[in-house]
Amino acid sequence: MDALIAQIVEKTGVSEEIAGTIVDMVIDNVKEQLPESMQGMVDSYLGGGGDAGGALGGGLGGMLGGLLKK
Repeated sequence: MDALIAQIVEKTGVSEEIAGTIVDMVIDNVKEQLPESMQGMVDSYLGGGGDAGGALGGGLGGMLGGLLKK
């Protein structure tokens, strides 16, 4: 997760706090697009926290990080 936030900070120049908020907003938006029965699976996949403080591992953080590299 920290690597994704660092990429956002590096590429955009925003603070770490703002970058974390951005990631939280994207995760929330993804969850809103899914059926309610799948939203808990997203939290589990992201490390149980469902926020930028959770451990994303390679999951959604890796996917979002890949978008920033383009």
